[in-house]
Amino acid sequence: MEFAEGAPCWADAALPDVEAGKRFYGDLFGWTFDEGAGAEYGYYTQAYTQAYTQAYSDGRTVAALAPDRDGRTPTGWTVHFKARDAETVASAVQDSGGRLLVEPLSIGAFGTMTLAADPEGTVFGLWQAGTHSGFETRGEPGTFRRAELRAHDMTAVAPFYASVLGHGAADLLISGATWDVPARFLVHFAVTDCEATAEAATRLGGRVKEEPFDTPYGRVAVLTDNQGAAFAVHQG
Repeated sequence: MEFAEGAPCWADAALPDVEAGKRFYGDLFGWTFDEGAGAEYGYYTQAYTQAYTQAYSDGRTVAALAPDRDGRTPTGWTVHFKARDAETVASAVQDSGGRLLVEPLSIGAFGTMTLAADPEGTVFGLWQAGTHSGFETRGEPGTFRRAELRAHDMTAVAPFYASVLGHGAADLLISGATWDVPARFLVHFAVTDCEATAEAATRLGGRVKEEPFDTPYGRVAVLTDNQGAAFAVHQG
C-alpha cells in the first residue's frame, strides 16, 4: 500500500502484557499474530523485554503490539506518519516547537523510526519505510480507519502538524480535549457495528469510555482494552 508523505501509515500499542493484548484484540477484531521480531530488528529485541509482534487481518499486516517502552511512551496506541526522509522530518519537528523522544533509528531493513512529541506533549511516530511500508490494508472491518488528535489547543497544534506532515495533515482529524485529560492521539478501527463491538470489548475485560455516538463521518465509540489502552471504533 502506498502512503502520501505525512499520512498515517502504521499504529502500534505499547502494553504491559503483550500476550493479554493478543488475546483481547484477537477476539475483538479477529487478528492473528506473528512470533515477534527477530534479531534483524535489533531495536525492538534490545530495548524491549519481549518481542514486537505484528497483527494480521486475513493475512495482511494491520498493526503491532509491543512491550511498554520503559517510560518513553505511556501504555496505549501510537500513530506513525509516513516520512520519506526521517532526518528531515525530525528536524522539522524541532524547528516547529516539538521535541524528539527517540532520534531517527534504523530498524535493519525494516525501516527507520522516530518518536516525537508535539508542543502539547502528544506522542506520535515517524516512519521511513524500508521493507515494511506500513498497513497492508485499511478501512476494512478490524483495520485502521483514521487518526484523531484530541488537543487542548487546536489552533496551536494545527500549524505544527501542517508544518511537520505537510499535505498529510489533511488526513488528520483534530478535535478538542477537556483540560482534565492529557492531549493524545486516538486510533480509530473500522467496525460494522459500534454497539456490538463495545459490548464485546467489555466482555473481554475492556470498558466503554464514550458510548456510541454519531458524527459527520460515521458512528464512533471510544473504548479501552483490557490493559487500559484507549482506542476508537468507527462504523460507517
